[in-house]
Amino acid sequence: MGARNAAVAAGGQWVDPDDGIRYPAGEVHAWERGRNETVCGLSLSRSRLTRFPHVSWADVQPESGRHAEEVQAVCRRCRAAQGGRRDDRGWTRRNPRP
Repeated sequence: MGARNAAVAAGGQWVDPDDGIRYPAGEVHAWERGRNETVCGLSLSRSRLTRFPHVSWADVQPESGRHAEEVQAVCRRCRAAQGGRRDDRGWTRRNPRP
């Protein structure tokens, strides 16, 4: 079960030229502080993922746009564990039965 206040682990990083803070880039995963694995079960060291304890999971979602500038992919399993698409259906019924 994923934590609601998960931080981020990512395959890459970039540094904001304005404030000099590093942010995640590439594929991002949800990571619980104090653990050595992501919410989806990947080992941080074996997968060579970098931790970003100062960036919350909500800030790297493409919908938020806050720190998601260099994010290329969001882990589907981590997103599901964090409650992604809970209220939004991924499909629509076009021809319902009578």
